[in-house]
Amino acid sequence: MMSRIGVGVMGACLALYLIVVGQRAVLMIGTGEPIAVGIGVALIVMPLIGAWALYRELRFGLAADRLGRSLDAEGGMPVAETELTPSGRIAKADADPLIARYAQEADAAPADWRARYRLGVVQDAAGRRKDARASIREAIRLSQG
Repeated sequence: MMSRIGVGVMGACLALYLIVVGQRAVLMIGTGEPIAVGIGVALIVMPLIGAWALYRELRFGLAADRLGRSLDAEGGMPVAETELTPSGRIAKADADPLIARYAQEADAAPADWRARYRLGVVQDAAGRRKDARASIREAIRLSQG
């Protein structure tokens, strides 16, 4: 619940930022000075890129949350089979064999989003965020098709 509140606050801050920067951009473009016009255009383009990035992250987060809840309701989430560090991560010595096992399961069922999602959860617990996001992104794609 707290993460949803945080997302709402960040979205509201971005909306306020877009309004204020948009006003400043219009004022700068209205001066007619070449440098001010250039800065004004940049002030319009850069927040739009930020808004697009936020939209993509929100879509990813909501889809991942939906799949996670579904898999948890089915009882299919991976359980901690090894000792975890105080931060909740898988110990480095245990991470590679565990990831290899879940990767093998995901490769054995390439059309199963559940196996790919479980792999992503284990990768995330091992601290491999980039790989975890890629696996969960693939699980989202598989669940939609």
